[in-house]
Amino acid sequence: MDAVLRGLAIYFTLLVIIRLSGRRTLAQITPFDLVIVLVISETTQQAMLGDDFSITNAVILILTLFTTDIGLSYVKRWWPRAAHIIDGVPTVLVTDGVYDERALKGARLQKEDVMQAARSQEGIESVTEIKFAILEVSGNISIIKKQKSG
Repeated sequence: MDAVLRGLAIYFTLLVIIRLSGRRTLAQITPFDLVIVLVISETTQQAMLGDDFSITNAVILILTLFTTDIGLSYVKRWWPRAAHIIDGVPTVLVTDGVYDERALKGARLQKEDVMQAARSQEGIESVTEIKFAILEVSGNISIIKKQKSG
């Protein structure tokens, strides 16, 4: 039972920390971010296993983590508010060609990140051509191009 409680404690701790750290996409991960992920994985492994390095304990931990993740997916389905708390909500970064500086700062993104997405998705050259740029829950930036008048 100790392994299950340790696994649950680590799962929810990581969930909170990742939620608070922002939604940077994997494509935006820096080499140092990768090192941090590796250190976190080693640290959490030690915290979850304690002194018991048996295969049985490892299997119990794996089952606990996967079962918790699956359980939370059902909770999010039944209770949409839980999905907002656990996964967050999309964030509007640009509205009608104007950056939302507070949203960018809160998401830890630069204007160049938005423009890179705009160029690659829609061939947009200027922020004035963007109707909306939205940071999705997945960490991707969606671009909605302004309609040309005429």
